[in-house]
Amino acid sequence: MKRIIGVMFGLAVFGFGAFLLVTQPRSIAPEQLAGLTGDPVQGEAVFWAAGCASCHAAEDSSGDDRLILAGGQHFPSDFGTFTAPNISPDPNFGIGDWSLAEFVTAVQEGVSPEGQHYYPAFPYTAYHLAQTQDIVDLYAFMMTLPQDSTPSQPHDVGFPFNIRRLVGGWKFLYVSDEFTLQGDLAQDVARGRYLSEALAHCAECHSPRNLLGAIDSSAWLQGAPNPSGRGRIPDITPAELGWSQADIANYLRDGFTPSFDAAGGHMASVVQNLANLPDEDRMAIAAYLLAVPDAQ
Repeated sequence: MKRIIGVMFGLAVFGFGAFLLVTQPRSIAPEQLAGLTGDPVQGEAVFWAAGCASCHAAEDSSGDDRLILAGGQHFPSDFGTFTAPNISPDPNFGIGDWSLAEFVTAVQEGVSPEGQHYYPAFPYTAYHLAQTQDIVDLYAFMMTLPQDSTPSQPHDVGFPFNIRRLVGGWKFLYVSDEFTLQGDLAQDVARGRYLSEALAHCAECHSPRNLLGAIDSSAWLQGAPNPSGRGRIPDITPAELGWSQADIANYLRDGFTPSFDAAGGHMASVVQNLANLPDEDRMAIAAYLLAVPDAQ
């Protein structure tokens, strides 16, 4: 019996140690960014492609107001309601006192300057695939934006999902270094894949999720329930969408479908973002969407 108890205790200690190792927050050290200089002009393009304003600006804002990233929008889910924080360059209420390494760590590793895991309502699972230079450029641009002193609001997340260390286990299972669409891709499709999977995070809304809230990559972009409970987010795979490359690119520029319906809901904000990109980037996103496999 003593031997059994000893073995069980040893397994428990080993398991706890493995848990701590697996769930340890990862950070980017300043020396890993040595030699990288941010370009705010390039950073603005990353800003619009990554959709920062869609969540962190005021809902239904337009024009220059989309550059005031005071947060406050609420996002319901099966795990609670998440509230977008203030990410303006205000040094007290936003991210103005963050170092470049802290910013890159937050965006690509989902870890706060205090060393806590962020919830994956923040789409770092996508941004993790972005080129570090793009995130450095994004930092340079965001530090030029208006400061706002609105305090960030807390999330409304209950037990056990409010245990941040558990998010580290979720990351271990679901954060990948690989793009979903694989294969020998044409140059425009590869560019579209980067924009769609690493920055615009299209799958965050357009793909279903498993019981733990991770994207089901086997049904990539095949539609999903709307977290708000109102309707369903559409399937945008080629056969279901049925649009040409030009149709898709035009929709991403002006929000009008081939039948002259207009984008609504959160997609209207996405269109406002992508309208700021060059035509060739929207065409690349369209080429990527036409290369995504249809449902089997």
